[in-house]
Amino acid sequence: MTDKKEYSSVIYTKGGDKGTTSLYDGVRVGKDDIRVDTYGTVDELGAYLGYAINYIEDEDMIEEIRSIQNELFVVNHNLATSNPEKIQRRITEEEINILERLIDKYMERAGKFDGFIINGTSKAASILHIARTVCRRAERRVVSLAREVEIDPRVVKFINRLSDTLYSMARYSETEIIDVDWEGQLKIK
Repeated sequence: MTDKKEYSSVIYTKGGDKGTTSLYDGVRVGKDDIRVDTYGTVDELGAYLGYAINYIEDEDMIEEIRSIQNELFVVNHNLATSNPEKIQRRITEEEINILERLIDKYMERAGKFDGFIINGTSKAASILHIARTVCRRAERRVVSLAREVEIDPRVVKFINRLSDTLYSMARYSETEIIDVDWEGQLKIK
């Protein structure tokens, strides 16, 4: 365990008591603002990835997910800054390319399949699939936000590739492949 840094123990500012919050660049907006909802969804995604790590045994995948979690802070910095000139770090094409290599890596390891599968034959796969669906929701929020304000197109691209990355990791983490039974009916025992 690493040493904890010295921080103030007071985390409340009371600035949000009237339903507003400050963006990274100091602009105040409503807590229900689409921008806040968008970066809140990305934050939720990061939390689910942290949860998933507790059930993943593949050390490489754990390290890759930790790296993705770190990158989500960059995504949120971009989303939580209304003035594009104040964005300190942006997503790069190389980071998007890394996600594509991760997709290829885990899809190759997962093996060929055709069609849809029932999710969740392991705890790791279950949580990674939840993270994937949260990532898809984040992507929808980013696209909606981009219709209203200027958003770096690489943020949209990164989130899109990330959902595919999480799918490939979840698919690899399945312990059994259960195909969707399109002919079956709801059953009770």
